Parts: sequence; structure tokens; C-alpha cells
Amino acid sequence: MLKLLTKLAYSGVKYKCKGHCTAVVPAAGASERMGGRNKLLLEIDGVPVIVHTLRALEACKEIDEIILVASEDMMSDLSFLIADYGIKKVSQVVRGGETRLESVYNGVLAVSSKTRLVAVHDGARPFVTPELVKAVVNEAAKTGAAAPAVPIKDTVKTVENYTVTDTPDRKKLYAIQTPQVFYKAVISAALKNAYEKSIDVTDDCMAAEAIGMSIRVTEGSEENIKITTPLDMVLARAIYEARAKK
Repeated sequence: MLKLLTKLAYSGVKYKCKGHCTAVVPAAGASERMGGRNKLLLEIDGVPVIVHTLRALEACKEIDEIILVASEDMMSDLSFLIADYGIKKVSQVVRGGETRLESVYNGVLAVSSKTRLVAVHDGARPFVTPELVKAVVNEAAKTGAAAPAVPIKDTVKTVENYTVTDTPDRKKLYAIQTPQVFYKAVISAALKNAYEKSIDVTDDCMAAEAIGMSIRVTEGSEENIKITTPLDMVLARAIYEARAKK
């Protein structure tokens, strides 16, 4: 199955030519850990988080098109924000699902026929850089699937019933970030498989792994944080201010 997917996705294009790359940005979450506030609309220097994220992707030459996935009640508001801030690469705002898996799947189903690579990037990661995106897109163009990652700093324990059961080797542990980039045929099949089999995936790499795809890892960035809690907003504003001083 995997060989067939790779053949369909690659279609004879040489490694030096990545082809059309569409970014799918899931932004339909409930922001449950943000104390009832929509984290994507919280502001950093007067600009909503989601706008920072879309601007960052728009600045990347490797991204040709952006599809934003939103909850039904936010589709209109986000469409207005895209227009107000003049973000030109967003081609569609599509409705999300009940879960992140469904939302990303809806986004992937909406990509154009010319799309060869799909880059799934969290709407709440506003500090992704063109250099990071270029590295992961180029790796995915060569191998079929890639994601940025940073080594884990803390010692990690597995715990059951408040009791430590194991201590994995920290040298082998990495925190996976986004964008996670795949051949279109690979991620389409992976998400369809996960959806139909009700596989509980926490990121899109897990869905690809479930159909036997190997994921290549590129160098991530400690600034490429995902905003989830109020403390993350404190860190996000600090990152923004530090960048502004450079």
C-alpha cells in the first residue's frame, strides 16, 4: 500500500522540484485550557494569534496556498480577519469537525488538484520561520513525510496510578512540532484510515505511522511554541518582543 501511495504522490517529479505545497491550518479547537477564551483571537502586540500564524506561513516561499479550517461559528469572523489583514495565500476557509482529526481531514479534502505536498500547521503556532518550513518541506519532498522536532530537556517518566513505571531514555525523546508535511496521497490515505478505524491520533504523523509511513525529522525551534494555556501567552509575548528587538 505504501509503495503505491508514494508512486501516486510523487508522479515522477524530481527531488529538486517540490511541486505545489498547500498548508492546512486547523483552527477549530475549543481552547479548553485557555480559561474560556479563544486562544486564536488573543492578541500579541495588538494582532490576533491566528493572524500572526497566517502571516508567518504567507512569508514562506515553499507555501503556495493556505486552507484555514474553522469552527462553523468562527468561519465568518476569520474570513473578515483574513481580508482585513490582507492575507492573500488563504484560498478557502472550510468548516472543521468534532475532532482535530476530522478538521484536518476536511482541510485536506479541500486542497486543489495541483497540490503535491500538504503541510499541516497548528493555528496556534505563530512563530514558525521560513527557514524551518523550507527544511521540512524539502525533506518531505524527498522522503514522503517529515516533521520538525526538538530534543526533550526534562527527564520523562511513565506513570500509572500515581506511581512511576518507567524512565525512557531521554536521548531518544523529541517533541514533535508543526508543520508536518506529507505527500498529498499519503496524508489523505492516512487520515481516512484513522477516521474509519477511530484511531485516537494526537498529531498527523501518528496517522501516517498507522499505515506504515516512516517520518523523517528535521530541526525544530524552541520558539515554535504551540499556544495552549495562559502561561503560553506570556511566553509568546516575550518571544515576540525579543524578536522585535533584533
